[in-house]
Amino acid sequence: MSITEQFDVIIVGAGAAGLMCALTAGQRGRKVLLLEHADRVGKKILISGGGRCNFTNLRVEAEHFISGNPHFCKSAISRYGPNDFIALVEKHSIAYHEKKLGQLFCDGKAIQIVNLLLEECRAVGVLIKTRCMVEKVEHLNIGGKRVFTVQTNLGRYDAESLVIATGGLSFPKIGATDFGYGVAKQFGLKLRDCAPGLVSFALHPRELRETECLAGTAADALVTCNKHIFRDAILFTHRGLSGPAILQISNYWEPGDEVTINLLPDCDLAGVITQWQKERPNAELKTLIGERLTKRLALQWLSLCSENKPVSQYDAKEIAAISERFHQWRIVPSGTTGYPMAEVTKGGVDTDELSSKTFEAHRVKGLYFIGEVVDVTGWLGGYNFQWAWASGHCAGLYV
Repeated sequence: MSITEQFDVIIVGAGAAGLMCALTAGQRGRKVLLLEHADRVGKKILISGGGRCNFTNLRVEAEHFISGNPHFCKSAISRYGPNDFIALVEKHSIAYHEKKLGQLFCDGKAIQIVNLLLEECRAVGVLIKTRCMVEKVEHLNIGGKRVFTVQTNLGRYDAESLVIATGGLSFPKIGATDFGYGVAKQFGLKLRDCAPGLVSFALHPRELRETECLAGTAADALVTCNKHIFRDAILFTHRGLSGPAILQISNYWEPGDEVTINLLPDCDLAGVITQWQKERPNAELKTLIGERLTKRLALQWLSLCSENKPVSQYDAKEIAAISERFHQWRIVPSGTTGYPMAEVTKGGVDTDELSSKTFEAHRVKGLYFIGEVVDVTGWLGGYNFQWAWASGHCAGLYV
């Protein structure tokens, strides 16, 4: 018969939230076991931000998160904000820079963030087990106390507190599973429907025929859906559309919704064409628009609504049609590129089931859910990491 090891806290999932929770609980003197089914910890951290890890954002507000309860995130992000994690980064002498819009990246590699978290865990005696598959979770009455028992391929472990930090369904290629949702269901907690978040769009065949020749072309654009607006780069792909602005708006898109894209957000094209007719009447329109977009995009887009000719030869009706095509390209995506390409998972454990202060389940004492497995999804740009740090830290203070 195998010996059962006793801990104060067992955390399942050694990603950003799990590591932060472990080191915080360890700093309180708790005996912590951190379990990870993969062969190494922090895999999502390692591939984030092009390998440089966009570890937080200087401007974090509740409006940067999507949830069934938009107020749920406020407590955690107010108690553990960007400056708190930046202080940890600076403590470990990790050089970083602001890329744009408050996004902070490592100057070096993302592994620096993983090493930071591991060093903090080691300093407080957190025990980490990788390649550890959880086979069964139970909440039993042992010796007059309620205890969580976790049966794994490496043995059985018991603890007063169990933290689920297993993330969502995005990036299955690095081991994402629905384990956390299964535990929530096992203990009777409600879930909100899950969907890929921060994800590229696929287009219908007709629209794809118009755009596939532009694969690899990028443009600064204004993207609108359901009254939400983002301005950033869009990228034409062989399947449809990607780029930061598309990923951002995808969080607010539901199947069947229309998305409007303004490819020339800094000008009134109709007015500019009228001006060109006076100042540069013999120049071809594709050349003039190509000065504001790539020539490839300008020519293709123009060809979809008009022929290319000297700017002086366009009448008011043609100018209006051209202007609408560039300023109000309307699409209804056929879908998204799914979890394999999604940065995050929308939905998850319903926040009504959890304390916003401690992340403990209201109806199961000692059971906690943190990070992406919870129905809180951040914008692109470091917000999801900040949610992981904040939720992990706050839970770590109580487990």
